Amino acid sequence: MLVTTTPSVEGSEISSYLGVVIGSTVRARHLGTDILATLKSLIGGELKSYSILLTAARKEAMDRMIASAKEKQADAIINFRYETSTIAAGASEVVAYGTAVTFKN
Repeated sequence: MLVTTTPSVEGSEISSYLGVVIGSTVRARHLGTDILATLKSLIGGELKSYSILLTAARKEAMDRMIASAKEKQADAIINFRYETSTIAAGASEVVAYGTAVTFKN
């Protein structure tokens, strides 16, 4: 599935817009991760455990968005974006969204 942040795909003509497709996941931090991150924040640097958590969450959200587009028989997703928000103490939601389209043959 082609996924792009642009509103069109060079060399392809959009035949139909199938609507917005969304994939989301909610992830919670782990107590052990929090303790290590707190210690790391005292000396500075990347909090790798959080980076790994968010990378996995973005992948899962994107996979779910692509599955939604496939259900609509889309050829591509344009105007792709991620959004992250905190929904509770220690828990974040990652949303992947875009517009599902088909191309003229």
